[in-house]
Amino acid sequence: MAHLRIGSRGSQLAFWQAHHISGLLRAQGHSVELEIIKTTGDKITDVALAKVGTKGMFTKEIEEALVENRIDLAVHSLKDLPTELAADFEIAAITTRENPRDVFCSVKFASIEELPQCAKVGTSSLRRQAQLKALRPDLQIYPLRGNVDTRLRKLEAGDYDAIILAAAGLNRLNKTQLVCQIIPAEVMTPAAGQGALGIEIRSGDTATRTLLAFLDDAAARATTTCERALLNKLGGGCQVPIGAFAEVKESRIRLNGLVAHPDGTIVLRETREGDDPVRLGEEVGEILLRRGGDVILEEVYGEG
Repeated sequence: MAHLRIGSRGSQLAFWQAHHISGLLRAQGHSVELEIIKTTGDKITDVALAKVGTKGMFTKEIEEALVENRIDLAVHSLKDLPTELAADFEIAAITTRENPRDVFCSVKFASIEELPQCAKVGTSSLRRQAQLKALRPDLQIYPLRGNVDTRLRKLEAGDYDAIILAAAGLNRLNKTQLVCQIIPAEVMTPAAGQGALGIEIRSGDTATRTLLAFLDDAAARATTTCERALLNKLGGGCQVPIGAFAEVKESRIRLNGLVAHPDGTIVLRETREGDDPVRLGEEVGEILLRRGGDVILEEVYGEG
């Protein structure tokens, strides 16, 4: 049996994720130690993510620890991992996926539709903001950073009428008390890879890859690979108004892709089916670019 060193961010959710993987590895008979690593994204807490615009802002320092052989594997929320990894790294496993959808949380209101005119909604995601504004142009969208507890506390304190969070994080932390609505993917397309964990290792580390093979989920691998191919085609990271949601339907993959203007005035959606995850993701990405996604993204990247 092996001794494995895991690198992880220190947030409450990242800690849960790392402990979850540690438990699965210990159940296989391995010994595990955990190293908490503070990333650039963890240090910048007072600026909306879309304004930071650094690819790998939640992964760079962890990857440095991999290169320096201080850890053997890193546990990431897959949506934080850049779509193009440096040649030094590979994704050894993508775990069984939690619910990838977004959820509407509120103390007083049951759904987005029930919010009063000009209600105050918290999110730092341009993707969520764009889709909210498309549904309800009257809403006032305000930045929301911090860990899950901080965000929920701000909601309960009355700083916001509602906030939008990922279902997966709340489910994992068992903090679903304020979830009023699971938002359908057709209404709010999730971020590429949302709900899945990516286990990153040094490229070519066959021993560790073999030990982690049992964690790899075929359906999660196929759907997230498809979503990330779309994101890569559009040149995006997790801070841009791009959504991707893939499902396996009768052995084929169905992909819903989205590019939207941050103010919600233009929302481009495209749905296609295919057998090859990468080809399907690239195809939907190309269609969205041709339909005007290129102009939207140029403007967003220009502002960033």
